[in-house]
Amino acid sequence: MTRFESDIKAVNQPASKIYSKLSDFDNFEDLLPSDKIKDWKSFGDSCRFEVVGIGQVGLKIIDKEPAKMIKYTADGSVPFHFFLWIQLKETDTATTKVKVTLDAELNPMLKMVASGPLQRFVGLLGDAIASHSY
Repeated sequence: MTRFESDIKAVNQPASKIYSKLSDFDNFEDLLPSDKIKDWKSFGDSCRFEVVGIGQVGLKIIDKEPAKMIKYTADGSVPFHFFLWIQLKETDTATTKVKVTLDAELNPMLKMVASGPLQRFVGLLGDAIASHSY
């Protein structure tokens, strides 16, 4: 597995509020860039959408711990197996530290091509979570 990690971000919200947003795909769509995502379909614990220029993607929640962690994986056909999780650590009642991690099974050729975009993706997702108005 190849690991990609975002910087740790401080969010001025309690962990429970961030967790509520991220643990249900029905609340997730507005975190994603609308110019890069289309045909969003949410089913609570899973979702499907198209990434412009890449194709259909499906995600499902496979594990969650209230106000601490949500773990996602691919749902449907994807070119590689991966796990994406978001860790939350409340530092006080109004501030939470957030980190996004992606573990992907990449063959050497795919690793060479996809490492940059995947690292940018986890960084952008971390930024989106940190700057979102909850």
